[in-house]
Amino acid sequence: MAAVADKSGEAALVAAAANDKNGLVVETPKSESKKFNVQNLVDMFTKLNPLAKEFFPSSYQQNQTKNDGKFNQRRNNSNQGRRRLNGKAFRAQRDDSIRQTVYVSDIDQNVTEEQLAGLFSNCGQVVDCRVCGDPHSVLRFAFVEFADEEGARAALNLNGIMLGFYPVRVLPSKTAILPVNPTFLPRSEDEREMCTRTVYCTNIDKKVSQAEVKNFFESACGEVTRLRLLGDNVHSTRIAFVEFAMAESAIVALNCSGMVLGTQPLRVSPSKTPVRPRVARPTLV
Repeated sequence: MAAVADKSGEAALVAAAANDKNGLVVETPKSESKKFNVQNLVDMFTKLNPLAKEFFPSSYQQNQTKNDGKFNQRRNNSNQGRRRLNGKAFRAQRDDSIRQTVYVSDIDQNVTEEQLAGLFSNCGQVVDCRVCGDPHSVLRFAFVEFADEEGARAALNLNGIMLGFYPVRVLPSKTAILPVNPTFLPRSEDEREMCTRTVYCTNIDKKVSQAEVKNFFESACGEVTRLRLLGDNVHSTRIAFVEFAMAESAIVALNCSGMVLGTQPLRVSPSKTPVRPRVARPTLV
């Protein structure tokens, strides 16, 4: 009987030594040493988390990090590839627009965009026409974009033609026309009529107030019915859309291009967008 007890005690010591070697310390009171058996070890091991960090070799973590890095690199390369593709498509579209556009200068102040587009429509389908004010000249310049390159090439033959009181110069354009957000374009005949009474003004001194802009145009051109002054923290100047009561006032306002307001010379062009009334936000009760 004593021999059996000694063997049980020896087995407990062996098990305890093995646990100690693996970093597990199992304490058994002397009074319970005889009851120590394999079932106790089974109960203890079932409570361990096999996914714990301590049970994974360091080489596994390194390999996992490398795999994650390769995955992220592949994903980044894929995103860069898409960006390069989008960039190429954008540049190709822009280059096509440039080849389909002509630059027209020395335009009489009294010539409207409709008249200019009508002149060049004999060369091909005109998809956009943008007249701009020149602060260094009483004359203006414009960009006319056609539906294809053939129209732009034919337009070059109009170089020197009289339009109003001055012969216009027509050259291949070096830039494309920046498209207008379609949501801002006129949606009805009433809004198209509003555009004929509206000018687009750029290069406005940031220190000039909305009241000063309104007073400037009313004193020089006529009654202003609506004015929208816009700016941000990025650009050093601001822009404005000025709507007059009469279309004739908007034509006169084009002559204000180059005049100094505050410290900056203004650039005034016909507006392609109407000044819509601001929508009143519903008040919370």
